[in-house]
Amino acid sequence: MMVAIMHHRGPDGFGFYIDEQVGLAHARLSIIDLEGGWQPIHNEDKTIWIILNGEIFNYIELREILEKRGHSFYTMSDTEVIIHLYEDYGTECLNHLNGQFAFALWDKHREIIFIARDRVGIRPLFYTCVNGSMIFASEIKSLFMDSRVKRDIDPYALDQIFTYWMTIPPRTAFRDVLELPPGHYLKVENKKINIEKYWDLDFSPEFPIKTEAEYAEELRELLMDSTRIQLRADVPVGAYLSGGIDSSTVTMLIKKFTASPLHTFSVTFYDEVYDESEYQRQMIGYLNTDHSSIGCTYSDIGNVFPEVIWHTEKPIVRTAPAPLYLLSKLVRKSGYKVVLTGEGSDEILAGYDIFKETKIRRFLERFPDSKFRPLILKRLYPYLANSPVRSIPYAEAFFKVDATSYPAEYYSHVPRWNTTSKIKLFFSDHLKDELKGYESISELSELFSEDLSGYDYLSQAQCIEIKTLLSGYLLSSQGDRVAMAHSVEGRFPFLDHRVIKFCGKLPPSVRMNVLMEKYILKESMRALLPHSVIQRTKQPYMAPDAKSFFPKVPLNYVEDLLSEKYLQDTGYFNPKPVSLLIKKYRQSPILGFKDNMAIVGILSTLLLYDLFVKNFDSRIKNQIPENGRHAIKV
Repeated sequence: MMVAIMHHRGPDGFGFYIDEQVGLAHARLSIIDLEGGWQPIHNEDKTIWIILNGEIFNYIELREILEKRGHSFYTMSDTEVIIHLYEDYGTECLNHLNGQFAFALWDKHREIIFIARDRVGIRPLFYTCVNGSMIFASEIKSLFMDSRVKRDIDPYALDQIFTYWMTIPPRTAFRDVLELPPGHYLKVENKKINIEKYWDLDFSPEFPIKTEAEYAEELRELLMDSTRIQLRADVPVGAYLSGGIDSSTVTMLIKKFTASPLHTFSVTFYDEVYDESEYQRQMIGYLNTDHSSIGCTYSDIGNVFPEVIWHTEKPIVRTAPAPLYLLSKLVRKSGYKVVLTGEGSDEILAGYDIFKETKIRRFLERFPDSKFRPLILKRLYPYLANSPVRSIPYAEAFFKVDATSYPAEYYSHVPRWNTTSKIKLFFSDHLKDELKGYESISELSELFSEDLSGYDYLSQAQCIEIKTLLSGYLLSSQGDRVAMAHSVEGRFPFLDHRVIKFCGKLPPSVRMNVLMEKYILKESMRALLPHSVIQRTKQPYMAPDAKSFFPKVPLNYVEDLLSEKYLQDTGYFNPKPVSLLIKKYRQSPILGFKDNMAIVGILSTLLLYDLFVKNFDSRIKNQIPENGRHAIKV
């Protein structure tokens, strides 16, 4: 039942191994070694067993090395290389892997469970301990199939999400359900759990002296190689194409290695504020790809939002995952299981306005009388209809933030966190009392074992963004969870650990030149992409928020969840302020950041309660696949 509830992650069949101490089960999404490669996979004498979610991209090179060292293979699967690496290197085997993965290995002879997660957290891994047993899975709903695991929303998790947009590992949205942090492994030996970090970001200021042309060439070569190995699959591979430089770079590089026509996919919006279809058409024509797109309306987002929360397994403050949920459905319907995307480029190459904003705020503080203030402020958020820079006095007030309640290293993110934290004004008195005295900043600081104070302020901001928003939101709620909801594996060439390491060692002025984001990426692609793509102002992917939940024909679940009775019964939010917020929207649908996030956050929290706490048992009756699905015991 635990593996069956995750059939969307692996619709091609189930495999399992059971002995006196351990049970392993796997839902298979067959991408490499379609005929063989059934998991769990074992070593030669069947003393080591493994299950893997994800891919090891350098498995071909590793296999050649391991065969020369005397290991024999019985499959063509990438999974099998991990076992033999473990036999030779133990937990150090992780340093040899280039991939995106979560795996569990059972060393029967030594009685060790070894569980690990990829460097930046592309693939999820959760666990809990009950009655002397440790239970782990790729999704929390699988843990809840064990009746011993309680289903309670963690109030401290709500405090974190409505500050940082994510829960700080190992905390999840549910009490006593834990997440293995990215770049960590867990060992159970002699009935003791030990968790260790095996990889971390490095932005330390030791920059090699090179010309811009040399940096650009090295980045291009690294991206070409990461794209090349991420195309490895025994099934067709597609790509997401948004029209921005990131997805355009990946798609262009794929064309270099793909002889057959490339199929690309995109989301378009009926609301032109969010739509990028014009830029998508330009790149489709330039690259001559076979393209499919899905048009997304307000009602489309509102209708699928409950399904999105079923897969995110946490509250969210933006609707952006919903169109991507619909996009992955289109990908699967088109016969594809794998897509490459440009995710990660903005974080490692300083592509977001939050990085520009940090630079501008520093400048304004140093030069309060500068005549360039109005011109500089207008460089921020040009794509927002209700931008905070719509008037200079408002912008200066908006960006003048008291950051004294946070350590100095968090300077870049304080405006975002303060804005998001205003959602907590809607918390019920009971929830506020429960959170009284709780300071999430201590948990956040544990994410950063490195000394951020030794980094320049751009590197500090990038490090924070990667460890919070990228790992905790973009790669989960907006990445793996909505793609795998339709059995689609996303791959991310920019998040190859070699590319991340290289970008961390670039001088800050090469990552962002004055206020030009992703400067070195643009230089590296200047001869390969159209000038219009290179010079295009960054427009981050977004989707309509509050407008999606109040169509002319009311959404029944929205009306039910936001009723005073339901708000009172659940006890998370104060009914009166919530009712006033909804009334405010109905009177004038143009809302600011805080109110838009509040509506999405409140609805997603109430949906989480409804789906996982109140009605989980009835929900799962419709989620378990029919009997007769192909399953094997190995």
